[in-house]
This record gives sequence, structure tokens and C-alpha cells, in this order.
Amino acid sequence: MPSNHPALGQPCSFRELKVPEELLTVLTRQGITTPFPIQAATLPDALAGRDVLGRGRTGSGKTLAFALPTITALAHSGLRRRAGRPRAVVLVPTRELADQVAETFAPLAATFRQRVTTVYGGVGQGRQVSALRGGIDVLIACPGRLEDLLGQGHVHLDAVEMTVLDEADHMADLGFLPAVRRLLDRTPAGTQRLLFSATLDGAVDVVVRRYLSDPVVHSADPPVMPTSSTEHHLFTVEHADKPSVVRELASGQRRSLLFTRTKHAAKKLAKQLTVAGLPAVELHGNLSQSARARNLAAFSAGSARVLVATDIAARGIHVNEIGLVVHVDPPAECKAYLHRSGRTARAGAEGVVVTLSTPEQVGQVRTLTRLAGIKPVIARVRPGAEQIAALTGPPAPLVLPAAPTAAQVSPRRQGGVAEASRRGLRRPTRRRSTRRAA
Repeated sequence: MPSNHPALGQPCSFRELKVPEELLTVLTRQGITTPFPIQAATLPDALAGRDVLGRGRTGSGKTLAFALPTITALAHSGLRRRAGRPRAVVLVPTRELADQVAETFAPLAATFRQRVTTVYGGVGQGRQVSALRGGIDVLIACPGRLEDLLGQGHVHLDAVEMTVLDEADHMADLGFLPAVRRLLDRTPAGTQRLLFSATLDGAVDVVVRRYLSDPVVHSADPPVMPTSSTEHHLFTVEHADKPSVVRELASGQRRSLLFTRTKHAAKKLAKQLTVAGLPAVELHGNLSQSARARNLAAFSAGSARVLVATDIAARGIHVNEIGLVVHVDPPAECKAYLHRSGRTARAGAEGVVVTLSTPEQVGQVRTLTRLAGIKPVIARVRPGAEQIAALTGPPAPLVLPAAPTAAQVSPRRQGGVAEASRRGLRRPTRRRSTRRAA
């Protein structure tokens, strides 16, 4: 059974938490001087080599809570990396999260000349195989691709010294836990394991009981989202007014994240907002990995102030300073509401969450927020309502998209027209059928 062992006194610095001096230098250079609650709670036990079960919502600082002890353990073990045999494995549910976890690990690992790489689907495996062949210390992986590479013999887990499961509850939601269990079965018994999750319900508990040895439990966040730093609003809108209300909510100067239920709706809305002068990008499962990375980078950098996403982004991105989350389409259940809403008010910042509901959806949404432990401010709004302006503040300047140039016209279409013109030929027309309809 897991044992609860709260951190006593909550040390106020990473030095008091016994973080190595080399890593303190990296943290100081990044302006990170005070540990978040989840870090203060878990680091003493994780650095001491204990198995740890940590609960903390996304944005609570979990990545550093497992990155620091992982890098430290590998540095102290003195073992060498070998081709195709990573020394630590971090399992995550999404490609976006894998890349962002790798960004946190990279400067810490560089201090001890450790190598970090990512493994996930949606891209060719050539570079991943090449990196593994060269020897890797920390492998950050999505379960599906890692299993594929294991089956092909490109990677082996018999040299793993530490295993981390991040966003374990999300992996359960996505159906990844059977693959996670198979992967954990390939790692050496008795090695250190850390598991972090926003919730610790049934499916995750099975993994805890089977694979963690006498884990110390730390819950740095309540099971529901705290409301002190987040305003929650429920706006009832007529169906015909909804597009205008969405545009007004997205028009502010703060970074905004809009959630839709379907990929088609996300793509359509992002295009409509961009045409209206509100630069927006989309994030959903139909995009290639390069497009997803490009759009997420534009949103993070601020060249696009609005990201329109499906639930893939509710747990797959870590972007600070998102001032507004809008549930354009209400989520199906309360856990999704909490995960979507958790994109704002990260790292102690303040944020606003707005759920849009048509009159026939009001009862469903009120039930959902009640189950999530949220008491939203309820209002019926129309375009131009003062409640909208009060949340968004002054509108940002419009950025109207430029008209496509000749170089941006499809090369295939452009070339075909040019060739036909050069030959003096007319473009082929569709021949009408001379057969009568039956």
C-alpha cells in the first residue's frame, strides 16, 4: 500500500531540497529559484531514491519534479549509456507533451553530458532509430511508438535505471495503460519509478499497486480545480449569435485557447477568425506532426494569439500566459472540463474560463460544472454584451491576412495553365455524357 509522507516545513529553496549544485546553476540561469508545492513535496523522496506517486494538475510544475531526480540519479549511478539501451524512460500520452518535457530535460541533462531524445508516432522513425543507436540516457516516449521500436529490435529496456509515468490518468483515458504495463514489464524490477497524475482513480491505481514499491504519496493539489485564481463563466447564447460572441471573446489582447468538439470545427473556426483579422491556428489529430509543432510554436511565440483545438490539446500542451479558455462546444464530462480549463491560470497566474451554451444545453452544462466543483457566473449574452468586454478588455489591433501571391498558387495548377497557354491549347473541359438517364 502507498504511504502518505507529506513534506515537512515545505523547504523554500531547491538547495534545501538537496538538488545538486550543477542543476541549481541551470535553474538559476532560467530564473527558477522557488520550488512549486509539488516539487517541494516530492523532490526529497525522489532524490533519495524512493518510488513516488504524485498528484498535481497540469501546470503545477510536475515536469521539474521528475526531471531533477532523473538527471541526478543517472549522474550518480556512474553507468555508461549503450546503443539502443536507454538508462531512463519517461512515458507521456502525446507528442506535444513529449517535446515539451524534452525541452525541460535538455539543459539539465547537458550539465552532465547526458543525451535526451523523443520517440513518438506521426513522424518517420529513421531519426529516432539513429538517435537510439548512438546511445541515449533519457528517452521520452509515447507508448505506441516505443512498443513498435521494441518489436523491431531497435531499443531494449533492460538497462533502464528509472521510469517515469507522466499524465498517467490521461494515458488511461486514451487507452494506453495496457501498453504501459507491457513496457514496464520490460524494465528491471526494483528500479526506481515515479508516477505523476492529475487524478489517481481506478485504472491508475492498478499500475501503482503492480509496479511501484512502497511509494510515497504526495498530493500537492486538490482533486478539483481551485477557483481562487480562475474565474469561471457560463454564457448562454442563441445559436445564431454564437459565431459573433466567439469572435468577440477571441478579440482581446491576451492569448486565448478555444476548444471545439470536432477537428472540422477547429479548422473552420481558426480560418474564420484569421479572415476576420484575429490570427488563429488550429491543433487537432488530422494535422501532421510538423504542422502541429509549427502551429503550437506560433501560439507560444505570440504570432498567433488564438489557438483553436480539440481535446487533444487539453492535456497535450504546456503554454504559460493563456489568459482565456473558451469552451466553444461544452465538454462531454467534468474531467474534460477540468483538463481544458487547466490550460489557464498556470504557475500561479490568473485566468478566465468561459463556457458557451445554447439554451437547450444549459441544464447539461450546469450539471457538468457542479460535478467539477465549479460555481460559474451565469449570464445570458448577445454580441456586444458588456460581460464580454469586461473579460476581454480592449480589443487587439486587427491583422488582416494578405492576399495570396502568384508564387503561393498551387504549382501543379499554375504549371498546367502555363503549359496549356504556351502550347496554345485550351484547358480541357469535362465532356458531357450523351447517354440518357435510365
